[in-house]
Parts: sequence; structure tokens; C-alpha cells
Amino acid sequence: MTATENMLPAVQPSVVIVTGAGGMVPAIIAAEGERAQWRYVEFFTVTIRNPNTRAAYARACSQFLAWCDGHGLALPAIQPVHVAAWVESQARQLAAPTVKQQLAAVRMLFDWLVVGQIVPTNPAAHVRGPSHVVTTGKTAMPTRDEAKALLAGIPTDTLIGLRDRALVATLLYTFSRVSAVLGMRVEDYYPVGKQWWLRRREKGGKEHAMPANPVLQGYLDAYLEAAGIAGDRKSPLFRSGAKRSGQLTDKAMSRVDVYRMIQRRAEAAGLNTEIGCHSWRARGITAYLENGGLLEHAQQMAAHSSARTTKLYDRRGETVSAEEVGKIWL
Repeated sequence: MTATENMLPAVQPSVVIVTGAGGMVPAIIAAEGERAQWRYVEFFTVTIRNPNTRAAYARACSQFLAWCDGHGLALPAIQPVHVAAWVESQARQLAAPTVKQQLAAVRMLFDWLVVGQIVPTNPAAHVRGPSHVVTTGKTAMPTRDEAKALLAGIPTDTLIGLRDRALVATLLYTFSRVSAVLGMRVEDYYPVGKQWWLRRREKGGKEHAMPANPVLQGYLDAYLEAAGIAGDRKSPLFRSGAKRSGQLTDKAMSRVDVYRMIQRRAEAAGLNTEIGCHSWRARGITAYLENGGLLEHAQQMAAHSSARTTKLYDRRGETVSAEEVGKIWL
């Protein structure tokens, strides 16, 4: 415990339901009246469009405000030293990127409260987060052979199998986030002349389109023909299964559905690498660069705003490092 934290009294935090503001708000916000309650709720519903970001920021802000409430602080009494003490406590439990994201959420919330004249200043404005420099991505990535084995091992004599193969291939061949793929509709797979294209919506609502790889096109065509949904252009492209019937619903799969599917397929294929949905983004980018692709083109296909982000998915150096380490012997 830091010296700052030692100066703060420990009391039990509380959370209240405030129907007037249309949802749950921390007690420390509720104590400031209905105007503060509405301003808090509006921060998440008005300023943040991405549902995943909204959920992460809501968790961070509620945790910070509960921490302040637990130390007997009223909202106007929160000072930079309190924010700094909370950041230190979080850094002892969580990874640096997570703490930095949490601090960003708190900083944005207080900016919103200042503009709404709920508090006079932003106590998080000048608080620094933990240092964190990233040069190599940490996303687990299957080897080339493992990726081939998983795709080849998915049974294609069932509709669910055809869907799963097409979905994994879409993640692999388009360098897409799983949320972007699950947001695709049937109409987002479309022809331009003789070439078929895929359109997706990435972070920040950025719409991105690229030609379909010939292998991916074959997988998608087989899936759409078996599913019989090619004419239902406004419906989700990748639909959830109807319990154990082997048929599809009219609802899109969830990220949890996809993660569990990939785990099942990886186990069936005997993969040693522990992979997830994002693993295929890394595998696809690395395969493209291994085959002579250019980093700037990979950046464009991945819809990254910076080549530095794309570089984090380039794992070619890991193989070289493994070979070099093998030379260490007595």
C-alpha cells in the first residue's frame, strides 16, 4: 500500500439503481443529483458507439468510482493524487495495457463531466499511466501446419462444418477482427465484374472492402449454397446454430460462439498452440509477409491506421530466433 492510500479511510462502496437516469450508476454519482446521474449515463450511451469499448469503459469507470466511494470520497473531492493512487493499486494486479485503458476511460469520463459542469476540473487529466512499450505482439498464433490442419479437419458434410470453415477462412484471409466478421451481412459478399469482394466495418465505423482470396471464395460459395441464404441479402452472413439440429437461425453468431467453435476445432485437429479468434489475424498477416507481401499492403488490408500496428502481427522473426537459439550448445 502506498503512502497516498494509507491516508485514505476504508469504507464499503455501494452502487444504487437510479431509474430516473435510466440505469445503474455508482452511489458517488447518484449523490450529486439527477443531473449528474443523467450525465454519467449519457457518457456511455452518447459518446461511445463501439459496444466492446463501451463495456470496457463502463467497467473501468465503475471500478474507479467504487474505489473512491470505498475511501469516503465525494465526487467533487476527487483529486489527481487519488487517481494516481488508484492507478498504482491497479498496476499491482493488472497488465500495463489494461491499466492504461482504464485510466483513459476515467480521463474521458471526467472530461465529459467537466463539460457538463458536474465537476470543475478533471482530476485524471495529468495523471500518467504505467510505462508500456510494445515491439512484438502477444497474440498466440498457430503455425502454418497447424492452420492447415485445422481447416482441413473441419467436416464439410454438414452445414455447420461449412459455416465454420468459411468463418475461420474469413478471419485468416481478410486479417479481420472477429467483431467485424460477425457484423457482416450476406450483401457484404458481392461481385465486382468477375471478382468477388468482401466488405466489413472495423473499429470506429471504418468501412473496408477488399477482393476475396480464391480459396476463401470457394469456401464462402459452398457455405452460402448449402445454407440457402444467398438471396437474403440483409441477413447476417455467419448465423448461429439452432441448438443441436444442424440448422442455422436467423441470428448472427456471437464472439463467444466463435471462440468456443475455434477451441473445439483446434482440439479436434490436435493443435498444441492455444489459439483464439484473433490468432487468425496474426497467422494471415504473417503468411502474407512470408510469401513476399509488402507491409504497407498488409496494413491496408488489415485496415490499420499505422504500419507499426501491422508490424506487431509479423511473426517471421520468431522462427529465426528459434533457429538461432538452437545453436547454443556445449
